[in-house]
Amino acid sequence: MPRYLSMVRINESEAPAEGPSQELMERMGKLLDEMTKAGFMLDTAGLHPTSEGKRVTWSGGKLSVTDGPFTEAKEVVGGYAIIQAKDMDEAIEWTKRFLEIHEEHWTVTSEVREIVVG
Repeated sequence: MPRYLSMVRINESEAPAEGPSQELMERMGKLLDEMTKAGFMLDTAGLHPTSEGKRVTWSGGKLSVTDGPFTEAKEVVGGYAIIQAKDMDEAIEWTKRFLEIHEEHWTVTSEVREIVVG
């Protein structure tokens, strides 16, 4: 069965400073539990803010390391999921359910891409 990477993108400057509400975390926990029991969810996690990250770049035959935050990026990957689905349509349906549990003040995008095997 194909595997997919879902990159959850958020705008850090628009996300609530206190993070997700307790209610959102409870809804998310229930949905992730359901997805895991259905054999769909293989791994998932949120990510620390870009201010705690580093970007490593190879360009012109040289490596560089840049400390976050990355001011040129409005939208950042805030979390990820590795999922297993029969096809892209099923992966999208589960992803929609994940996005719909968020309160209206959140702007969350999830980019879903099939993982290349072999």
